[in-house]
Amino acid sequence: MTEQTRTAHTQTELPDIALSPGSADPALQPRLVVTDLDGSLLDHHSYDFSPASPWLARLKQLGVPVIPVTSKTRAELISLREALGLTATPFVAENGAVIGLPPGWCHARLDRPGSGLDGVVVKHTGVDVGFIRARLNVWRKRLGVRFTRMSELDIAQVMALTGLDEPRAKAARKREGSEPLIWEDDEAALANFRLALEGDGLTLTQGGRFWHVMGKASDKGSAVDWLVKRFTALRGRAPLSLGLGDGPNDISMLDAVDQAVVIKGCHDLTVTPTNTALYRTKETGPTGWAEGVAHWWGRDDRRLAAVLSQQPETA
Repeated sequence: MTEQTRTAHTQTELPDIALSPGSADPALQPRLVVTDLDGSLLDHHSYDFSPASPWLARLKQLGVPVIPVTSKTRAELISLREALGLTATPFVAENGAVIGLPPGWCHARLDRPGSGLDGVVVKHTGVDVGFIRARLNVWRKRLGVRFTRMSELDIAQVMALTGLDEPRAKAARKREGSEPLIWEDDEAALANFRLALEGDGLTLTQGGRFWHVMGKASDKGSAVDWLVKRFTALRGRAPLSLGLGDGPNDISMLDAVDQAVVIKGCHDLTVTPTNTALYRTKETGPTGWAEGVAHWWGRDDRRLAAVLSQQPETA
């Protein structure tokens, strides 16, 4: 790892803390947060995140990476990461189909320098969106099922469905490895459609507003597993991971972390992770997000801060 990469890397993580053999104090373990955005860190309707801002600032102060894991596109995340103050941390876009790594998370031998406008190294975990759209057209005709792909909607329709302004609605249509759709048929047709997609190596998952079709190897949980392994490889120690989400497409992510939070949703969808370290919030959106972080880490916060205050400053 180069000195520049090492410096950038340390800005996003907890300083190393010497532990005595057998120490199990969770407050002293490196930490990692992975989070859904819409309906979780961001309000489902207004996209406001101010109720979560104090915890975001606190985690940044402590050097704990907060990683967006979302159905949004990489294009949408460019401005959002800036607004949230998360440009130094990785992101997972399109429900796991795209992983973005900033310089501090890159491996000198494994990752080529980022060439995009956002300066990140992009890894595609699944299949190209062109293949997905072609197969959707085939199965819609062959099975006679009814749905509308996002790419078939005009900008005004996307804006009306999502509440996004025009620039963000255009960014939402810039898909790389997944295709959202509006399902307009019954449950039996949905089951047949799902089976047909599986034969093509594709999977169907339900989000807050859309169903999402992507490669079978692409899901939020797999992407989080990959990032935890990358963190461990670069740091030499596995982090204590916390995941927060509100929808069915978050289940694999919530089962891939040490501690999980299901945020009360503004929908009637069932979210049932198998993670035994699970907390369900009473509040929705970013207020519930802050409630979930405080539930797991609030009691550790003062002890963690006290330990960090005794450490020498990192370069």
